[in-house]
Formats: sequence, structure tokens, C-alpha cells
Amino acid sequence: MSDERRLDVLRAIVQDFVRTSEPVGSRALLERHSLGVSAATVRNDMAALEEDGLIMAPHTSAGRVPTDAGYRLFVDRLSTIKPLSGAEKAAIRRFLAGAVDLDDIVARTVRLLSSLTNQVAVMQYPSLTQSTVRHIELVPIGANRLMVVLIVNTGRVEQRVIETAQDLTDAHEAVAHLRALVNGTAVGQALTAAPALLSRAITGVDPEHADTAEAVVASLQDALAEQTEERLVMAGTANLARGSNDFPTSLGEVLQALEEHVVLLKLMGSRATMDDDAVAVSIGAENAFEGLRTTSVVTTTYGPAGGLGVVGPTRMDYPVAMASVRAVAHYVSTILEN
Repeated sequence: MSDERRLDVLRAIVQDFVRTSEPVGSRALLERHSLGVSAATVRNDMAALEEDGLIMAPHTSAGRVPTDAGYRLFVDRLSTIKPLSGAEKAAIRRFLAGAVDLDDIVARTVRLLSSLTNQVAVMQYPSLTQSTVRHIELVPIGANRLMVVLIVNTGRVEQRVIETAQDLTDAHEAVAHLRALVNGTAVGQALTAAPALLSRAITGVDPEHADTAEAVVASLQDALAEQTEERLVMAGTANLARGSNDFPTSLGEVLQALEEHVVLLKLMGSRATMDDDAVAVSIGAENAFEGLRTTSVVTTTYGPAGGLGVVGPTRMDYPVAMASVRAVAHYVSTILEN
């Protein structure tokens, strides 16, 4: 038996089982696929695949289903990830382009990814530990009030309004000077390091404006403290219930694992060093977390500091899931960079 023909048979079994959720027999393979061999040859190939642990019989029927190892070989032998169609890419671009802020981008992304793949979509907010300051704006909004707006490179925007002892009515030059100082010090710096850098930078500020400068730095520290907890958003959990036959005894464990956001955040964190456009696939027992060992997880990174992906049964349309995850991550990165 040639290895290439065996892979063709395995590929056909995976495709049919993903589509029908029914065990696949040799007769069905010959009817649905142009394998170019006899029924006896297909049966021999299936027997060899079963001996290698790539397919198995779920019960006494003649049909076979892929094992985790079979899915792994199928995914590893995908020569390329088939790109989405032009119409699909345009629809993604239009849908995400309508977002008004980072929260909206995240909400739209998980809804979109869930609808494209029919799986549970998961997206991690950009990590603050890897974010840098893009701009700090200071806007007087009254005689003694100043709005501090922090914008980071991953799209997060934080606003704080501070009370100042200084009358800002005619202090436009002082505010402009302070704005230039904080931006000159913090822009391009790691967000976690910015408050300390600013604290040192304002030591030379004119005493008349020192209280205002200290209040600005304190507001930035407060914004950072409130946002240190990493956040994660999901959509499409109901898709698991629709495929309940894929989780005859473990659906509760999967749902519990998904509720434990720390599990998913660790999973996303483990992908943080992947190359751009790389898509990671963990299948069944390959998942380190017990509750996800009956699932497959397809993930990638976006921008400089975030992760997204889908979670679903091992009976997953891997080419579609991988292409969708990669395409959506590309467009999210593009939006956040602009």
C-alpha cells in the first residue's frame, strides 16, 4: 500500500465524517470519491490505517471514524491553508471596519468568527504587558478640570478626568508644554513602564504646574491598575450543544473549561511567540487542559499582543477553521494598526 494512497483514503474518511458525523465505510468512500482503486484495496487500506491507530470502529459496524492521530496527520498534511474567497474576505473587511472602538472590534470579531466556523470563538484583549503608549492627550474641560486620554498601540483607549488646583482658563501654553513632555517621555514606551518614566520626567516641571503634572501621572497609574487583568470574550457556545453527539459524556466538562477564562488565557499565552500568519491546532489529548481533551483548538495571534481562535469538537472542518482564524486575525491586526 502506497503512503500517498493511504493518505487519500484517510483524507476522504475525515472529510466524510466531518460532513455527515456518521462512521464511513468502504462502499461510501468509493461512491463519494474518485480513489481509482477497487473495493478490496480500499478495505485493505482502511485495515492498515486502523492498525496504525489513525481510524477506529466506534462500534461493530463496518464504518470507521478518525482518531486524534488521524486528524493530526490530516492537518499536518494540509499543504496550504486554502484562502477564503474574495467575497468572504470583503464581507469580513466590511463587518469589522464598522467597529467604533476596541470593545466593538472584539465583540464583532467573536461573532464573525463563530458564524464563519460554527464553533466557539474566543478572543483575548490585547495584553497590556506587551502594549506601548501611542499618544497621551490632555484636554482642559473647565477652569479646574482636565481630561487625560491614554491611547495604546493595541487600540485601547482610557479616559480620566482630574481636578486641578491650578486655574486652566488661560493656561493653554502650560497644558501644551505638559502634553509635549508626557508624550516625549512615554510614546513608544512599554505601558507598564510609562508611569515610572513620567514620574521622573515631571520632577523638573515649573512648581506652579507641578500639582497638575502629578495629577496627570497619577491618573495614568490608576488607568493602568484598573486594566491589569487580562480579558477574554467568547461567542457561539450554543454551537457545542448543536453537536452534542460529539460530546456524549464530556459536554459539561468542556463548558466548565470554557468558563475558566484563566485556562483559555494560558492557552492564548502559549501561542504568543508564534510567527505572523501561523495557525496552531491542538487536537484532543494534545490539549494540556483536562476539560478540553475532547475538543480541538485552532488559534493564532493578532497585532502585537493578542490571540484569537475557535474551540470545537475534534470532528471539525479544519481547513475552514484554520483559514477563517487566520483571515480574521489579519483584518483585526490591520484595523488596530491604523
